[in-house]
Amino acid sequence: MATGTEPPGSATGVRSPGRAAIAARHLRTDRWWLSPAATAAGLLAFVAYSTWRAFAAADYYAAPYVSPFYSPCLASNCVPMEGGPNWEIFGSWWGLSPALLILVFPLGFRLTCYYYRKAYYRGFWASPPACAVAEPHRTYTGETRFPLLLQNLHRYFFYAALPVAGILTYDTVLTFRDASYAWGHAGLGTLVFLVNIALIWAYTLSCHSCRHIVGGRLRHFSKHPVRYRLWTWTGRLNRWHMQLAWASLISVAVCDLYVYLLATGTFDDPRFF
Repeated sequence: MATGTEPPGSATGVRSPGRAAIAARHLRTDRWWLSPAATAAGLLAFVAYSTWRAFAAADYYAAPYVSPFYSPCLASNCVPMEGGPNWEIFGSWWGLSPALLILVFPLGFRLTCYYYRKAYYRGFWASPPACAVAEPHRTYTGETRFPLLLQNLHRYFFYAALPVAGILTYDTVLTFRDASYAWGHAGLGTLVFLVNIALIWAYTLSCHSCRHIVGGRLRHFSKHPVRYRLWTWTGRLNRWHMQLAWASLISVAVCDLYVYLLATGTFDDPRFF
């Protein structure tokens, strides 16, 4: 609602004609900047850690555990994993870290995720910094231009994320072996992997695209009771999408760190049975 004469120099953006004529950037009295600052710090920490681990190309396998950053391993320069996801689709010509071949899919899925968009738009681009806080940009084009136009690929990254989650589930099943690959054993790493895969599936299935694919564009739910039930389930998960996004991001890093510590001999995996 306009409140009067627009402030000087208000030609574009949130100070354009027709917008509320308030000189202050905001009227909030709380510490609104804490949320975007914490978000930016958390995302930067994960980016720094994952970049280091992705380019390390070492210490990602400690039988029977394989880091989720390196699974499936698609190059011939991978460490041999007994019964693991060794698929040498790329030959010996691939000289970089094998993690770079697979991380593009979960990274693309999270980068285009509706929640993560909000998180890094606010945390890094101040677009907007927070609710009821004017953004500093003079113009706004939304996601109508390159590279943000690529955000529309989110649904396709969701399709790619499903088999990746399936492979990580297989890796979790393999953790019920000991270091000699004998079945019927479990260690602390098994628990770490179980928690991680549960959070990854919860985050993946709580995705807005998943909810739309399951029950979107249906005119009569009564004619599609199965899809309606699935839609309600994904809807309940969707309420926790933000929390699941952070929890699964932390769990996948913890899972990789655990494998790294085992592979470097920092400690031995405690066995439950």
